[in-house]
Amino acid sequence: MKLFSIFSVSVLNLAMAIYYYWLIYHKKIRPSLAMWVFFTLAVGMSLFTYMKEGSHSPWDNVLNTTDLLFVSSVTLSILLFGDRSTRFNRFDLGCLFVVALIVAFWFITENNVITHLMVQGILVIAYFPVVSRMIRTKENNESYLLWGGMLLAALLALLSTRGNLALIYTGRAVVCIILLMLIMTWADRKKPA
Repeated sequence: MKLFSIFSVSVLNLAMAIYYYWLIYHKKIRPSLAMWVFFTLAVGMSLFTYMKEGSHSPWDNVLNTTDLLFVSSVTLSILLFGDRSTRFNRFDLGCLFVVALIVAFWFITENNVITHLMVQGILVIAYFPVVSRMIRTKENNESYLLWGGMLLAALLALLSTRGNLALIYTGRAVVCIILLMLIMTWADRKKPA
């Protein structure tokens, strides 16, 4: 079951990264640059603190491991091909400041568990820019297929997740993705006909 989980999550994240690139390049979606920058920073820090805390394999936290490649490639795609509305605004910069504070905390304390938990907070904060934009514009620029794929990957990752920190990472992903998809649905319903 572990091998199935690792393979499935890896293939899903690779397929979603390629599809995300295609959608961004062809201007089919306009994902928030700030959200994906936050994801990249936080996912990297989350995997780092997870690996430092125990004697785990990167595959014991397959979602975190493959997410790092996924979010980094999406961030790069947005930087290269995203439109101007995906750039940082003041709200995004405030969120980035909070991210910097949490990273500074780890450098000072080197406490992996608390930092890992705070990083999960960053990963929740990472959703704020896209949620804020959806609420403000009442427009959904995200793909249900992609977020549904990310939800499926997170659920499949639960089959191979080892360690409390990995379980927290994966559980947080499931909850956040479900909430985002509910807000996407709300925005689609509010969109003028």
